[in-house]
Amino acid sequence: MIGFAKHISVLSLVLCFLFFSCESQPPSFECTDSIDCVNIGPGKPIKIGVLQSLSGKVAPLGQEQIRGLELAIDKRKGRIMGHTVTLQVEDTGCTSEGGANAALKILADPQTIAIFGTTCSGAARTAAHAMSEAGLTMISGNNSAPFLTSIGGKKARDWHSGYFRTSNNEENAGKAAAVFAFQKLGIRRVATINDGDIYTRGLTGGFSKAFEKLGGRIVLDTAVNKGEKVMHPVLTAVKNAGAQLLFFPLFQPEGNLILLQAGQISEYANIILMSNGALIDNSFIQDVGDKGRGMYFVGPAGPRGDAVDALALEYRTKYKAPPSNSYYLSAYDAARLLLGAIEKAAVQEPDGSLHVGRNALRKGLYATRDFKGITGDLTCDQFGDCASPAFNILRLDDPGAGVSALIENVIFTYTPLK
Repeated sequence: MIGFAKHISVLSLVLCFLFFSCESQPPSFECTDSIDCVNIGPGKPIKIGVLQSLSGKVAPLGQEQIRGLELAIDKRKGRIMGHTVTLQVEDTGCTSEGGANAALKILADPQTIAIFGTTCSGAARTAAHAMSEAGLTMISGNNSAPFLTSIGGKKARDWHSGYFRTSNNEENAGKAAAVFAFQKLGIRRVATINDGDIYTRGLTGGFSKAFEKLGGRIVLDTAVNKGEKVMHPVLTAVKNAGAQLLFFPLFQPEGNLILLQAGQISEYANIILMSNGALIDNSFIQDVGDKGRGMYFVGPAGPRGDAVDALALEYRTKYKAPPSNSYYLSAYDAARLLLGAIEKAAVQEPDGSLHVGRNALRKGLYATRDFKGITGDLTCDQFGDCASPAFNILRLDDPGAGVSALIENVIFTYTPLK
């Protein structure tokens, strides 16, 4: 009996040990996210897709976006919750077709957590559609077309859930240019040129609406095709329409060609030229040289201060050159928002594996309030706009001093009334 009792006691202890061992193990993760979860194994990288314009004259804008992202990753020593961050970089070519094709390459990998991009708003329109349908999140530090988020406080036609940006919604950029032209320059007759995409059409449309409301007249509203090289016909039409100012918010190289070929027409000595932020770049200034002297630009009001100076120093140290434009700053903030949201949405297992809910990531970004960004306080609204818009009118007085001098030469500042 004693031996039997000992066997019973030992068996009880074994069963008790097994029971409590099983109870002490954490339950396996179960995804309850309304879209899906990305499961990242121990030691596996966090994958982010990057869609930027990296070829042609627009390449400097895309390059600065990637560098802003890299600087933000460096701040985290290349890791999120112990996992390295890897980037799949695709070139959109600054076109709608390029945006769609590049997005599909990113979406082919189900482990991609989010997308950083795009450079151009036209590429964002198609890329954001594909991204949203696939349940991902996308954030840009450069897109600014109103049609991607909201117009007049209402959802725009190309808005897609999961799309965010830290660049300014340029709904009011055209208005800023119009107010300056009418009130400060005394202009009453204006011609506008766009290139047919949603970004440039949005800017010329906003300018025209505001200018006519002020009492001015749009004497010609026309367009050139991307890739067009001979600008004399459209420039002649502007001259013949009696325009006092030409507003042409174009990218390179079309913007360069408009300016350079306008200089070959004598009457343009009396026509003021104004463009937008896409041409606030060293490559443009170097290309046009003194022929750009006196030209005006409308662009987002740039931040200043010790934090901006410190990041500029980090930039120069890492890349051994100064920035070609200031848009790496909004890219840096976009990357910080995204990396922080990934960290907050992630559930970590004891073995280091991560589970990131796709909808949880979106919700985290929509919930952003008063984030202390290098470009200012960021609060993401229901349409994905995270920046508070303010716009400067700049004048190119010293082409030899480059883009830094242009950015400092603020002639007028416009902040829309809330």
